Amino acid sequence: MSETLILTPEGLYCPDVRAHIDPVRPVERAIITHGHADHARAGHGSVLATPQTLDIMAIRYGQGFCEQRQELVYGEVVKVAETKISLHPAGHVLGSAQVRLADKAGRTVISGDYKRQSDPTCADFELVPCDTFVTEATFGLPVFRHPPAQEEMQKLLASLQLLPEKTHLLGAYSLGKAQRVIAEIRAAGYERTIYLHGALVNLCTYYQDQGVDLGSLEPVGTRGRELAGEIVMCPPGQLADRWARRFGDAMTSVASGWMRVRARARQRGVELPLVISDHSDWNDLCRTIRETGAQTIWVTHGAEDALVHWCENQGLVARPLNMIGYDDGEEAAEATVSQIDAVAG
Repeated sequence: MSETLILTPEGLYCPDVRAHIDPVRPVERAIITHGHADHARAGHGSVLATPQTLDIMAIRYGQGFCEQRQELVYGEVVKVAETKISLHPAGHVLGSAQVRLADKAGRTVISGDYKRQSDPTCADFELVPCDTFVTEATFGLPVFRHPPAQEEMQKLLASLQLLPEKTHLLGAYSLGKAQRVIAEIRAAGYERTIYLHGALVNLCTYYQDQGVDLGSLEPVGTRGRELAGEIVMCPPGQLADRWARRFGDAMTSVASGWMRVRARARQRGVELPLVISDHSDWNDLCRTIRETGAQTIWVTHGAEDALVHWCENQGLVARPLNMIGYDDGEEAAEATVSQIDAVAG
């Protein structure tokens, strides 16, 4: 593929550093971009990541998730063999990072998952100029245009005002999405206690310990219909579980970029879809590719072919990576790890 990176069954591999980036199975050395389950797996020999990502992996998988940890804060440079490694904010979730590899062949940036919208719960995306850019494409189709989060919050608050007799069950994934949605609800002026499914408690507590103000939060515990008129947050999978029945005739909502696809919302029985994503939409994917200045683009995680086609029309060299083992970070992998969180919580 290049002098800097090659593609192996475990994922992207840097031979000079002898490390994989977000490998899909246990390896000797791993560089992890963020804590979502399709990027951060347990069982590696050593893991290099931001302090927050290492903390999150320990919360989700236990302190023994790897044999050795190495923290690297944003902007710090460590040299391994002939390659300089640094991590830069990806704007995806707390601690999420882009990986920059600089060697004699040039500058390569692996984006991990990223978004350009502002998020009060994590560092804003940092544009990192490079020669080769490995970009995600979770929402890599022109149909995906994410509205401002505050517009979606107003829909939720309007529903609360219109239907004060109903519990509003809001599905949001336990890492990143839940905390961002809570912070956006607060920014919209909602000050009442928000109630949490057990799967969300530990990570919300960690965010608060990291200085992210989420306001008053309480576990749902054994409560049910007495939470009429309140916001109750849970992993999306719990909305179809018997756990949700305790709240009676509740208003069901999901916060996800996939809620742009109305058929998907209807299929899942979502009455109040909120289009809020922790990934870049089509416009921001294209803008980021242009602004990096990269002439070689590798595309992974999602609608690869459409974004490759767009790149080629811009005169760029582009290819899909077609890596097996990655989800979108907001679906299957997070649904699985939410079960782990629920047990831990």
